[in-house]
Amino acid sequence: MKTCQIAEYIREVKDFPKEGISFKDITPILSNPDLSSQVLDLLLEYLNDKEVDAIVGVESRGFLFGMLIANALKVPFIPVRKVGKLPHDTIVEEYALEYGTAKLEIHTDAIKSGWNIVVHDDLLATGGTAVAASKLVQRLGGNITSFLFILELSFLDGRTSLFDYSKSIKSLVKY
Repeated sequence: MKTCQIAEYIREVKDFPKEGISFKDITPILSNPDLSSQVLDLLLEYLNDKEVDAIVGVESRGFLFGMLIANALKVPFIPVRKVGKLPHDTIVEEYALEYGTAKLEIHTDAIKSGWNIVVHDDLLATGGTAVAASKLVQRLGGNITSFLFILELSFLDGRTSLFDYSKSIKSLVKY
C-alpha cells in the first residue's frame, strides 16, 4: 500500500473540535483491519534499520498503533498521559497549546537510562506534544531515535521543533 492510499481513509471533519479547525479523523483506518495492518507494516518498515528499546505512545491516539508497534518489535510500550491518569510515581512536563498550556506525565520507572526510544503519535501538528514527550524521555535518561506519525500537518512546521531530539522523523501522510 502506498501512503497516498491511506489518505483516502482519513476523514476530514470541519469545525471540530471548534470552528475553523479541520480535524483529521483516523477512525476509518481503525475500522478496517486490513488497512490497519498495512499501516502498521509501513510504520514498522521505517524502523527496520533502527535500534529500538521501547515505544513511547502519546495519549490517546498514540496508544492505538504504539502498542501494536511495540508488540511487533517485542519491546515495551510506554504510555505518556495527561496529568493524573497514571497511578504510580510520575514526572510531569508542561507544554504550550494554542490557548494556554497542558501537561503530560510518564512513570518514573518506565525507561532505563540509555534506552533508544521511538516516540509515536497519530498526528504531528505544531510539535508541542512530541517535544514534551521527548523531554520526559530525556529526563529519564532515554535517547530519542525516531518519531513516527500517521499524519502530519506540514504547514504548521512541527517537524522543525523535533530536530533537537532526532532528525529521524516519519509521517505516512502529509497535508
